[in-house]
Parts: sequence; structure tokens; C-alpha cells
Amino acid sequence: MITETSKDMEDHSKKCLLQSEALSKYILETSAYPREHPQLKELRDATLREYKYWSLMSVPADEGLLLSMLLKVMNAKKTLEIGVFTGYSLLSTALALPDDGKITAIDLSREAYEMGLQFIKKAGVEHKIDFVQSDALTVLNNLLTKEKQEGAFDFAFVDDDKENYMSYHELLLKLVRVGGIIAYDNTLWRGRVVVAEDEPAVDVARDAVRKLNTFLASDPRIDLSLVSIADGLTLCRRLY
Repeated sequence: MITETSKDMEDHSKKCLLQSEALSKYILETSAYPREHPQLKELRDATLREYKYWSLMSVPADEGLLLSMLLKVMNAKKTLEIGVFTGYSLLSTALALPDDGKITAIDLSREAYEMGLQFIKKAGVEHKIDFVQSDALTVLNNLLTKEKQEGAFDFAFVDDDKENYMSYHELLLKLVRVGGIIAYDNTLWRGRVVVAEDEPAVDVARDAVRKLNTFLASDPRIDLSLVSIADGLTLCRRLY
């Protein structure tokens, strides 16, 4: 059985809503890590070494497997990725797509992506990725107005600044085809979407996530499932 250090498990448990570290460890060691692609493991380890605390921004292995299975079930070929960091979810997606699949990956910073690029190349999937260094709203608007890509994408994964999630949603509902899926990460915000008495009155990211969750619950244009994996993953299937 593939095992991880107690420090790795501690880092993961900070992002996972499971209150039992032993149960989180069981899920990872029994299910996720044995199925994790070798380059994904190398990327995860490198991210932890290079970015330490900020490595928590990466999608954990169990969530990566869920995304991979979802893409394969959908027979997805063309996807969007908003927020890349070192590229764990991006590599998970690239490995799941067919050889002629394409991902438009958007991030303001290229530095972290460049660190992960060596593992993407080693996995042989760099040709599937078009990395765009830009703010996402500009790129999404250009895809609609200039490139006429309405309904062209099968899937979108959003793991970016939470304050823009609502703005992304309206654009993605045009870019993702009917029957396609939009996935929003971190929608339970470390459990703090349930506001405790000692929570700060204003937490911009938390409040943006809460606003999104409330809005999506009544959005008639989508099917909806908020999955309590990792830090919360909301799946939206476009209906029309």
C-alpha cells in the first residue's frame, strides 16, 4: 500500500471536511493514492516542497480522481480551467481527455504553472493544453464575442478568486454546451460557510461563496450537486 507521511496527511486534513484524520487517511491510502498517476504524485510532492502552505491550493488526490471519472463518463473533449496554480487538476483533466482533447487553461500568473509543466510534459499531455496568462473574465468574454465559442466546451473547472465566481457563472453558462458541466471548487470554504459566532463579520471570499451557493440553489438553468469532498465541489449541469 502507498503511504504518505503524517505531515502530508495533516496538510490534506486541513482542506478536507472529514473530521476524522484516520478516515481521511483511509480514503487516500485505500482508494486515491493507489490510483494516482505517477506524474500526479510527483507534481503533488513537488508542490508541497516548493510552496509549502500554499500547496493547500492544489486539488487533493481523491477530488482529482472524481474529476477524471466525470470527464471520462461525459466523453469530454474540450474543457476550460479557470485558476491553474501548479496544475494538479489541469494534469488530471489532460490525462482523462482523449489524445485530441483540448484544455484552455487560464491564470494571471505563469510561475506556478511553469513549475508543474515538467510533470505535464513527462506525462505526454502538454499538446492538449493552451495556457493563457490573463484574468479569466477577459478571456471568457473574448471566447464569446471574438472567437464565437458559445456552447463549444464540454466542461469547465473553476478554482480561482471566489469574488468572481458569480460573474464566471453567467459567461460559462454560454460557453459550456447544454448537458455540459461547470464545477466550482472550494464551495464549502473549509466549513466556514456555516457562520459561527466567532467568525469575522466580513470575510469577502466566504461571503462570495455563500452568495454563489444560495444563487445556484435556485438557478433553473442547471442541475445541481454540492459534493462534500475536499473543500466542497459544486457540479452544475447546464439544462438550456
